[in-house]
Amino acid sequence: MRFRIIPAFLFFLFICLGSYAQIQVPFYSEISRFKQADSLYPPQQGSILFIGSSSFTKWTDVQDYFPGYPILNRGFGGSTLLDLIRYTADIVYPYHPKQILIYCGENDLASSDTLSPETLLSRFKFLIKLIRDKYPRIQVDYISMKPSPSRWSMRDRLMKGNSLIREFLKGQKNSSYINIYEAMLDKKGQIRPELYLGDQLHMKPEGYKIWKEIILPYLKK
Repeated sequence: MRFRIIPAFLFFLFICLGSYAQIQVPFYSEISRFKQADSLYPPQQGSILFIGSSSFTKWTDVQDYFPGYPILNRGFGGSTLLDLIRYTADIVYPYHPKQILIYCGENDLASSDTLSPETLLSRFKFLIKLIRDKYPRIQVDYISMKPSPSRWSMRDRLMKGNSLIREFLKGQKNSSYINIYEAMLDKKGQIRPELYLGDQLHMKPEGYKIWKEIILPYLKK
């Protein structure tokens, strides 16, 4: 009887696995493109690695902002910290970077009105653990979440998330919190819409110029 049951079970398992393989996990195609590009043009080891969401994804000319620094941009889509966690082995581990800059968290908060800054911090801590498990001594920096016009209503949670991450990083070695938040507001603490594209979320070059001036002193030669 066992010889009849085992083949049937294996057939069922094969069908299930085949169906699962057809399920497209978020941003799988973008990660696949990174891998394909790496196979054709292997990136320089020891680069400064940018990982995060669309503010990095759309910074396609980031290398031009930091001449003399080897930048590798692996921002993808409108990713969340959960997505970075999912793909850490794909977008961090292969590159042996000398420094990692992270921009992420806005999309986590925007995904749910009830997602708390404390949950955001927990996700961030887990991402840092995954990075530190592989690279315990390299510099890992976090760029604060920016104030976006289209997400101004969630600014209290966003500012609390920034504050929690900043406090956490104070206790971490080889880590910095890079604050770009206030620099993107006017003297009255209000949004500067001229820094943003029509979607009132992503930045124009004027926004990235602000980032450049703040980020540059943190980059490792």
